[in-house]
Amino acid sequence: MFERDISSEDILHILTDGEIIEEYEDDTPCPSFLMLGYLRGIAHHVVVGCCADHIKIITVYHPDESWTNDRLRR
Repeated sequence: MFERDISSEDILHILTDGEIIEEYEDDTPCPSFLMLGYLRGIAHHVVVGCCADHIKIITVYHPDESWTNDRLRR
């Protein structure tokens, strides 16, 4: 997030107002999901891990051209 100039406040906005577009129930060590949100009109993806006792932000990035409409893989 820091390398991409994305703040904790930005992440909170995506978690609050974004949508889950993929779920990875078989991820280890914890299931995770991919969220889509927009910051200043620019699409961002956030991968969130959901462990039994905590959640963690795994990564956040701008979707590349392998995505269609920022929601579906081509």
